[in-house]
Amino acid sequence: MGRFTYWMNVSVDLRIEQVPGDNGAGEWLRIDEELHREFNARAKGLAAMVQGRVVYEVMEEFWPRARTDESLPEVMREYGHIWTDAPKVLVSRTRREAGHNTRVIGADGDAVERLAELRAGTDGTIGVGGATLATQLLRARLLDELLLFTHPAILGFGRPLFDDYDRPIELDLLEQRTLSQGVTMHRYAIRDAAPA
Repeated sequence: MGRFTYWMNVSVDLRIEQVPGDNGAGEWLRIDEELHREFNARAKGLAAMVQGRVVYEVMEEFWPRARTDESLPEVMREYGHIWTDAPKVLVSRTRREAGHNTRVIGADGDAVERLAELRAGTDGTIGVGGATLATQLLRARLLDELLLFTHPAILGFGRPLFDDYDRPIELDLLEQRTLSQGVTMHRYAIRDAAPA
């Protein structure tokens, strides 16, 4: 049985984007080689990735080309291979096809049911990318864990980690580490997750 883990870089006030469309490249992020190696190691361990359209298109635009871009550090080229080669599911209302080892499911009424089937039929961790998708999984009690890389910045506004949610969710801390430049990693289990 698999588990969905929502993996995201966040500010101290749990924002994932300050300016719409900054696409994970905000100046507030402190992604150095040590942090990227942590990303790579964790991404290698994923059984699959599930991404919403916005996250997927940001990744699709950069990472396949990064594999062979000699101007980039080796750690980034490595992640280009990891992302491109990993089995992926794109959840989108507008896209019907995608490359890079990706299958597409519509973001319609049965998308959550299909994601529940993916979770039940997968051994290992399935990485989740995208606030809207993560909120849908949380509402359906299918989100199992959070993996947050908290950068030492307060944004004050911008895209939150989750869309509006109407009740508290209790978490259990599974793992924490301090990385370079004041970035901390916390991995939490979501107590309310339904059994797979």
